Amino acid sequence: MNIIIDVKEKELDVEVKVSGEIDAYTAPKLRERIYSFSEKEGIKMVIDLSDVNYMDSTGLGVFVGIFKNVRANNGEFKLIGLSSRLIRLFEITGLADIIDINSKIEGGIQ
Repeated sequence: MNIIIDVKEKELDVEVKVSGEIDAYTAPKLRERIYSFSEKEGIKMVIDLSDVNYMDSTGLGVFVGIFKNVRANNGEFKLIGLSSRLIRLFEITGLADIIDINSKIEGGIQ
């Protein structure tokens, strides 16, 4: 399975829509595509995972790394659209207590 990554950027607002599977094969592509945004001071990053049907620990690692970088640069990081399976994955690992996984998109990029 492949991964599709659609990025919309407007100033410091970045919306990322991910489709497919996030695993050891596709996670490096995801990281490569969006990591540079996490280095911007004050970035507001929202990642929509509503079309992700599978994610393994490699994917979790990508999101943890990006989350840490966004926070280090005084930004905001949210994951939205998680299936119950993905929510469970974040809850089991304790990441649901650290990363905002329940937000809805407010406004969005026009």
